[in-house]
Amino acid sequence: MNTTNKFLLSAIIAIASTLGFTSCDDDGDTTPPSINLISPTNGEKIQIGKVIHFEVELSDDEMLKSYKVEIHNNIEDPHGHEMALKASEVTDKNYFSFQKTWNISDKRNTTPHEHIDIPEGVTAGEYHLMVYCTDAAGNESHVASKIILTNEEIEDEHDH
Repeated sequence: MNTTNKFLLSAIIAIASTLGFTSCDDDGDTTPPSINLISPTNGEKIQIGKVIHFEVELSDDEMLKSYKVEIHNNIEDPHGHEMALKASEVTDKNYFSFQKTWNISDKRNTTPHEHIDIPEGVTAGEYHLMVYCTDAAGNESHVASKIILTNEEIEDEHDH
């Protein structure tokens, strides 16, 4: 075997060894982010025409990317998310729905606080509040909570 072939064989072995060791040692980030919903609490009543004081603690072992809040009704179909309503039922109901995503890139921990307006005239009842959080590696976690929109007057204990 001449010197050139020995050099090429050594280079190929070195490259293959390097690729093999790096791919075995690094599985990447597989841990989903952590979500702690502070407010609203599960089952909390919120007065229609006021705001939802939303606060959540988000953290990840590497880096966060975004979080999303989704609110939809749980009145007509309390066990699923697919609803088959008659045309007459749709016209006399004014269900509240909300969906928004916020970018939280370059943070490992954050405690966002948002105010979500509940317009006058929406249908009172039970709603699902869902919080989704995605980290920079694409891992996602979510939490679900129940809120009750009501026409009852509720004293606002929130300090701002």
